[in-house]
Amino acid sequence: MKSLYFCLENYTDIIVGIMEMKTIVSEINGTVRVGLDLLQNNVDFAFASDLMSDVLTVEKEDILLITGLANLQTIRTAEMADIRYIIFARGKNIDGQIVQLASENNMVIITTPYSVFRVSGILYQLGIQPVF
Repeated sequence: MKSLYFCLENYTDIIVGIMEMKTIVSEINGTVRVGLDLLQNNVDFAFASDLMSDVLTVEKEDILLITGLANLQTIRTAEMADIRYIIFARGKNIDGQIVQLASENNMVIITTPYSVFRVSGILYQLGIQPVF
């Protein structure tokens, strides 16, 4: 019964699929590496992939990318695809080059110890909509 109450209490957000980045950080036990000033922004859609060629097929802007691929190519791909929000899953280490390039591109970078699957499930339960 408690989960039904939660759904009813947040019914509007779930229907619209809007979630503030700072709430997402909290829910996934995340650490913000870049973009603290953008945490008040909302996202409605997320996409999980380690294949950057798949990321380039996404036609929505301002989505949240969930990935375990922690390298510069992820940031460059996100830039090309107009993705400003990235979660690096599985406790990936983010080096200084990634942080610098993401900062230059006004992105939010979050790390979490959770798996891509777990992060995706949490965000789906919170009402974030899948791209496909």
